[in-house]
Amino acid sequence: MKSISAAMASSAANGGDVWRAHMAMAAVQVFNGGYHVITKVALNVGVNQLVFCVYRDLLALSILAPVAYAREKRLRLPLNRRFITAFFFLGLTGIFGNQLLFLLGLGYTNPTYAAAVQPAIPVFTFILAAVMGTETVNLRKNEGQAKLGGTVVCVCGAILMAMFRGPVLFGYKELDFAAHNEISAKGQPEPAGWLISSFLDLGFDNWNLGVLCLLGNCMCMATYLAIQAPLLAKYPASISVTAYSYFFGCLFMVVTAFFMTNESTDWNLTRSEVFAVCYAGVIASALNYGLLTWSNKTLGPALVALYNPLQPAASAFLSRIFLGSPIYLGSILGGLLIIAGLYLVTWASYRERQVAMTIGISKSSEPLINRDSSINKISYQLGHIFSGSTSIPKITD
Repeated sequence: MKSISAAMASSAANGGDVWRAHMAMAAVQVFNGGYHVITKVALNVGVNQLVFCVYRDLLALSILAPVAYAREKRLRLPLNRRFITAFFFLGLTGIFGNQLLFLLGLGYTNPTYAAAVQPAIPVFTFILAAVMGTETVNLRKNEGQAKLGGTVVCVCGAILMAMFRGPVLFGYKELDFAAHNEISAKGQPEPAGWLISSFLDLGFDNWNLGVLCLLGNCMCMATYLAIQAPLLAKYPASISVTAYSYFFGCLFMVVTAFFMTNESTDWNLTRSEVFAVCYAGVIASALNYGLLTWSNKTLGPALVALYNPLQPAASAFLSRIFLGSPIYLGSILGGLLIIAGLYLVTWASYRERQVAMTIGISKSSEPLINRDSSINKISYQLGHIFSGSTSIPKITD
């Protein structure tokens, strides 16, 4: 009975963490929506975007490093070559590649197309997590079908928001034209000349380069989430994982900015730009990435990635409040589809946890005389669940 009570108490605690992680991921998207609104108002594309990322990441690292050192002294494990390699790739993909490739892709295409490509992040993450074994999908079970269906519904909602506007339901359409006129590519950093010429020699034009950069941005974020999840199982200090990732990301970003900025005036900031850098570094980087890492440890990479499509909805809602931008029918329909998809995947994950908890309780309540045969039977059943087989041979004592 004591073991059953302990298992139920542990499950209740984990359930509380799960719902807190869901709330944290929703808050992350709201904070990111606020980031887009603030940068649209304060920056007005007057600062070099790569320089902006350098300041943003350095500020985030200056916050994350001391917090991780103070709070996770007992949780932090000694560094070895395996951990350093993992942190290196996390910084390369999630911090450096994710931010830089998005900026380059945005500069060579347009904001609408950049937003339309972002729903690929949950798809890439789902595939990578399934290949790496951090997500299990059995399409013969309702839970597996709900996971796959919820991912598709969520992605369709994001695509609908990006590609279809429809009539204005709240606000005035004329205000939207003024907001779009402020968006230009003059602040985007130009990649090195040899890199452009290499792709142009292969027959690519600027638009093709932009599409490749945006797809690379989605792959980088998906790889970041997929690599981070198994690492957190071995390295439980989540804030330290984020800080180490930002250390390598900042290193890459500073070196790249040194070679890709031409004038010293690119590093000068106005007062409004300093405010935007502070918000981006403290809220959109340090806080958001900290919550993202902790939620990835609790929910898994596939479910965390599914919250990314909520970002345009949050941005549209905050733009309506602070900028007076209109809200279109497509934004509302797409947001409803995203919420429905998230609900399906969350329900499937909850059902899988219930099944795992039931198996664990039944295992702990078995008499000791039958424990060996029960363990063999349960392990065989679990193996066949993941492989899709439903036949279970009879086990005799």
